[in-house]
Order: sequence, then structure tokens, then C-alpha cells
Amino acid sequence: MSQLDTFKALLEKGNDNELVRYSLGNEYFKEKDYAQAIIHFKKAVELKPSFSAAWKLYAKTLAENDQIDDAITAYEEGIRVAEENGDIQAIKEMRVFLKRLSKD
Repeated sequence: MSQLDTFKALLEKGNDNELVRYSLGNEYFKEKDYAQAIIHFKKAVELKPSFSAAWKLYAKTLAENDQIDDAITAYEEGIRVAEENGDIQAIKEMRVFLKRLSKD
């Protein structure tokens, strides 16, 4: 059973939480199934709006899916959340990605 199958099974059993959704998003991202990844990252940040890591990958996935305006918005929100959490590394990484998107 793959990691993706494991997380899908957890969700099907009713274990719908931000970590399961984040993990599903991450597995779909690895497979370059950005549309599915976006669904799960979006749900992860809805379930836990303070989840900095989910915001970072959500924004990155949006960018990979050529949803640049949405990615910029997600990075901006992710940076705000990370600042509230004191997640210095996440702030730095998201600022770099945001700057790259803004140049393109």
C-alpha cells in the first residue's frame, strides 16, 4: 500500500483533519497531480488556519498549477500566519518564493 493509499484510507474512515489533508496534498504534489493537491492543502488550511507549512505548500502548488494570483495571495496569507506563529524559516522561504513569483 502506497503512502497515498494509506492517507486516502484514513480519510475514508472519517479521519478528516489538517494532518491527513496536508499529507494527502503532499503525496499528490509528489505525483504532480496539482489539482488534487490543491484540494487537500486548501482543506488543511481551512481546518487549521495557523498551519504555516500547509500554507507554504498550498501556495507552491498553486504556482506549479499556473494559478499565480492565487499563489501570491496564499503566500501573503502564509507569511502573515507564519509571523503570528514565529515560524522564522517558513517566513523566509515564503518571502523568497513570493519574490520570485512577483518578478515573473
